[in-house]
Amino acid sequence: MKHLSIIVPDGQNNLTTISCITGAYEIFATANEYLEKTGKEKLFKIELAGVSEKVGFHNGLLTVNPHINISAITKTNLIIIPSFNYYDKKVVKENKLLIDWIEKQYSKGAEVASICTGAFMLAAAGLLDGKICSTHWVAEDNFRTMFPKVNLQTEKLITDEKRIYTNGGGYSFLNLMIYLVEKYYDRQTAIYCAKVFQIEIDRQSQSAFTIFTGQKLHGDEMVREAQAYIESKLHEKISVEDLCSMFSIGRRNFDRRFIKATGNTPLEYVQRVKIESAKKAFEISRKTINEVMYEVGYSDVKAFREVFRKITGMSPLEYRSKYNKRILV
Repeated sequence: MKHLSIIVPDGQNNLTTISCITGAYEIFATANEYLEKTGKEKLFKIELAGVSEKVGFHNGLLTVNPHINISAITKTNLIIIPSFNYYDKKVVKENKLLIDWIEKQYSKGAEVASICTGAFMLAAAGLLDGKICSTHWVAEDNFRTMFPKVNLQTEKLITDEKRIYTNGGGYSFLNLMIYLVEKYYDRQTAIYCAKVFQIEIDRQSQSAFTIFTGQKLHGDEMVREAQAYIESKLHEKISVEDLCSMFSIGRRNFDRRFIKATGNTPLEYVQRVKIESAKKAFEISRKTINEVMYEVGYSDVKAFREVFRKITGMSPLEYRSKYNKRILV
């Protein structure tokens, strides 16, 4: 029988952490039960693992009693790290034993899955350097600043690379759990769990949920001025060449500094700012696709649709239909 360790971290005050722990436990327990109903043996021994006998959440409103201390686990097959509250050096210090243990278990062959901002713990252990990773879009700026060696791709709902899985924010962890159930059990078990818990199976993107604000936690004043200019000229067609001329800088150097500061090329930044404005217009107004397109500086319908789909994973019409119910009235 394989061993599943669901981490119960110390120093957290977030109820979402509880949801991740209990949700992961219940889905895998249901997968085990499904196997037993079909005459097979359950696949995992599931344990909540931590370094304290009791962990309080939300000022003591709820407590979790881990089944086992990590010091008693010499080898495990799969580790699930729940989301964290706000991540800072204090969290690293309070969970250093857990971080060291996860790193040791990974070196022994264990697979590790992080939920939402649990990716910060994986990154602190150095396990994400040079790898693709996702986390909640809200934490993107902090993550990029703290872990520049990680290939952060917040548009992805799930990443899977070299025995490490990460996922996007909030309750999208349910999609990661279904993904892992299919990987460890089989497709039929995953479908069963998805139906029991009414989780949309095979969802791979969190792009439609992202609210783009732009990375501003950097020290490059020229890039900050360029960002402010882009954001103030939503209705205009913005040329990267014009930006370079404005700041008296060559295109290659401008691109390099912009990417280093924001994680986006200047063109990507322009597109994301414009599409974010378009998304808000679709959500709150009855404007047509063409009206919104012109308002954010596009004149080519095909180009606008292609960029919109690339960033959100949906067409403008699909997005408006999904998020603006007034259109149906």
